[in-house]
Amino acid sequence: MSLLNNMQKIKFTKMVASGNDFVVIDKKPAGNLCALTRAICDRKFGAGADGLLLISKAKNADLRMRIINADGSEAEMCGNGARCAALFSGKQKARILTLAGLINSRLCASQVRIQLTDPKAVKLDIPLKVNGRLIKVNFINTGVPHVVVFVNGLDKMDVDSIGRLIRWHIKFSPGGTNVNFVEVKENNLIGVRTFERGVEAETLACGTGSTASALIFALKNNLNDLVRVKTRSGEVLKIYFNKEKNKFKDVWLEGSSRIVYKGEYYV
Repeated sequence: MSLLNNMQKIKFTKMVASGNDFVVIDKKPAGNLCALTRAICDRKFGAGADGLLLISKAKNADLRMRIINADGSEAEMCGNGARCAALFSGKQKARILTLAGLINSRLCASQVRIQLTDPKAVKLDIPLKVNGRLIKVNFINTGVPHVVVFVNGLDKMDVDSIGRLIRWHIKFSPGGTNVNFVEVKENNLIGVRTFERGVEAETLACGTGSTASALIFALKNNLNDLVRVKTRSGEVLKIYFNKEKNKFKDVWLEGSSRIVYKGEYYV
């Protein structure tokens, strides 16, 4: 017990939204936050997670959310993380401050819905040379940068290797980008697999990536209000939006979120 008494004890909540999992803490710990995140998110020696959510008080908002990726880098926004933060707050309606801006959230029975900041920097059919092959990709920023690539045979895609090449492509330097591979399933249903920047691997879901994929799909198919997105975890997320010409407003992401367990981590 003497060893434990000399260690910093951090209380945390493990949460998951559509297969994206997070360690949530509501008090900034002492020491290096990036180093702590790498340690606590380690799936062998820590609690294991795609990232850490730091929740705190905020002026002109109900709470502030910071998202630190599993590699210790900080992201501007995380859609599924924001849905976890909304559930964690316990408020039916909340305003959440992120580095990408102020977003709104609503708890709807078993679902959590968040309103993202208006998308920007939309570019369609960008020629990109990958592995000596010229392909066309699409780009949109839904709080964080996303490339969207339409493919056939989504289940057979080597998401990690191809996603890594696009993620680090000079076209998107210096910050890089998240990469989404999309296959059309039905008129308003798409399947998506995402290589996430900061996790540096495929994740079971990505909220901002699902939103990015849905909006690019809507642009290319003249859809005006709803796209459903089947994630790698199997859950189908709903993306609501208003489209005027080639611009989007009032974009909402809806899906499940839950608390898995609570615990203490020792540093």
